Amino acid sequence: MFLILEYVYRTTLVYFLVLLVIRAMGKREIGQLSPFDFVVAIIIAELAALPMELTDIPLWHSILPLLILAALQISLSYATLFSRKLRGIICGHPQIIMKNGALLRKEMRKARYNLDDLVAQMREKGIVDLSDIEFAVLETSGKLSVILKSQHRPVTPADLGISTAYEGLPTVLVMDGDIMKDNLAQIDLDETWLQKVLSEQRLTSKKVLLATLSTDGRLFINKK
Repeated sequence: MFLILEYVYRTTLVYFLVLLVIRAMGKREIGQLSPFDFVVAIIIAELAALPMELTDIPLWHSILPLLILAALQISLSYATLFSRKLRGIICGHPQIIMKNGALLRKEMRKARYNLDDLVAQMREKGIVDLSDIEFAVLETSGKLSVILKSQHRPVTPADLGISTAYEGLPTVLVMDGDIMKDNLAQIDLDETWLQKVLSEQRLTSKKVLLATLSTDGRLFINKK
């Protein structure tokens, strides 16, 4: 019984510690991690597994390295905000692998990026003909950014000389039955107005999964 409680205690502690460390790494998707961030994530996973598997190892043997890694990662992240040179060393630089419709074989070799990778990522973007592409840039995350030739880009209202109204983002009024009071205040509305609108549809906030208000006054309500 004691051993089970020990596992529960260690697992819970390490879980929340790793969660804090990962949160400290910033709001980036896994595919957007720099090589440095990726290496740190691998080491964190290894260090986190040790105290959960081996109860004879003192917890601080893993917690201390985790904290050191977190401090190192945060320090370097802040340092890269102010040093372009350091960003280049740690994160690398984007590489143009297609310029003016022509593949740059030398740049592809530098990045160890083959034609199969290129074609696969093009298909993921819905592009089947390489002749439609003006520029292709391999980002530091390994993702491919593509700029189509002007004659192959989707037509926009600006291309047609059509003026459009400002759209903005809808304001969330209710989420999971909870009224977003701060959001209401930002658009100069209050709970009284919201409750009145909901009552007209025979609803209360507790019966609403999501309610939003667009900038043009359209109200969207999704019941639970």
